[in-house]
Amino acid sequence: MSEEDPRRVAAEYFQKAYQLQMEAEYQGAIELYSRSIAAFPTAEAYTFRGWTYSFLGDYDRAIAECLEAIKIDPEFGNPYNDIGAYLIEQGKWDEAVAWFEKAMLAPRYESRPYPYFNLGRVYEHKRNWQKAKECYATAYSLDQRYLAALVGLRRLQASSN
Repeated sequence: MSEEDPRRVAAEYFQKAYQLQMEAEYQGAIELYSRSIAAFPTAEAYTFRGWTYSFLGDYDRAIAECLEAIKIDPEFGNPYNDIGAYLIEQGKWDEAVAWFEKAMLAPRYESRPYPYFNLGRVYEHKRNWQKAKECYATAYSLDQRYLAALVGLRRLQASSN
C-alpha cells in the first residue's frame, strides 16, 4: 500500500459521509466519518462527525469530537467555533465566549465570520448591545453574503433608535 492510500480512502469516506449528512442520513454519516477517521484521522472528520452528533441533539458527544479535532490540528478554527455554538445550545453562554475567541485567532479557518456572529449572539443574549453590534458588523464585513449578520446588526440598530 502506498503512503497516499490511507489519505485517499479517508477522503472518499469523508465525502460520502458529508453527502449523507446533507441528506439528513445522520447515522450513516456518522458511520462513514468513523471509517474516514479509522483510515486516516483528520481534524475535519472529527469536527464534521461532531456536527452530525449535534443534529441529533448530542451536544456532549459533539463537543468531545471537536476536542479530538483540536488535538489533531489546533490551528483548525471550525471545532473551536462549533464548541461555542454547542455550549450556547446547552445554555452555557458564558463558557462559549472563550471558544469563539479561539476560533477568531485560528490560523486555518475559512469561515471567519461565524465566531464573530456567534459572539454577537452571546452579547445580545447578555444585553450588551454595543458589543453585539460590533460583532455582527465585523461578521458582515468579513463576508457581505452573510445576511444573518446584517440582520442582527440592523435589528440592534433599529432597536436603539
